[in-house]
Amino acid sequence: MATLLHIDSSVFSGGASTSRTVTDAFRSAWEEQHPDGTVVYRDLAEHPVPHITADAHTAGFAAPDTHSPEQAEAFAARVRLIEELESADAVLIGAPMYNFAIPSTLKAWLDNIVLIGRTAMTEDSKIKGTPVTIVASRGGSYAPGTPREGQEYVQNYLEAVLRDMLGLDVDFIVPELTMAPHNPAMTELVPLFEASRSKALDDAATKAKEVAERLAA
Repeated sequence: MATLLHIDSSVFSGGASTSRTVTDAFRSAWEEQHPDGTVVYRDLAEHPVPHITADAHTAGFAAPDTHSPEQAEAFAARVRLIEELESADAVLIGAPMYNFAIPSTLKAWLDNIVLIGRTAMTEDSKIKGTPVTIVASRGGSYAPGTPREGQEYVQNYLEAVLRDMLGLDVDFIVPELTMAPHNPAMTELVPLFEASRSKALDDAATKAKEVAERLAA
């Protein structure tokens, strides 16, 4: 049966997090399609993975029989994360925008799973073509044509890493204006936030079914 790797990185829990609410909607729809399937869940805010170290990095370019004990231990942790990704039939990532970029915990995960010659820049990659759905929530709007369009670094960055480096099939769901209910200066934008959130929830359910049908074909 199909395996979904579900990753959340919001510092907020439950309904306080838009990205978690939308990834939950995707996961629920996925589980309806795959009642006997497997969901592997990582909460990077609750259980962050180690940031990349010199030992973990250099070990990726050296033969295992040359690794120092420190390199071997650090690299083994990277391999566990990579194997988890390689075993997934689909990936779901909650990636809220913090200060124009992704959470540092998500960046740490990416730094661990990007390994040239295994997951990146190789035709022999086991993850190439894996569908990845990213819920890229943000407090304001950075859509094309908005004043802050040029400050949208989340989708651009994740496309560069996940699509261009790793060869994954990347799709985005983008709930915007999540700060509107909390910032008095954005009060007039609350209806737009509610519409964006509602659309994101619908898109999540639809996308989960699409991915499930694709894997079943």
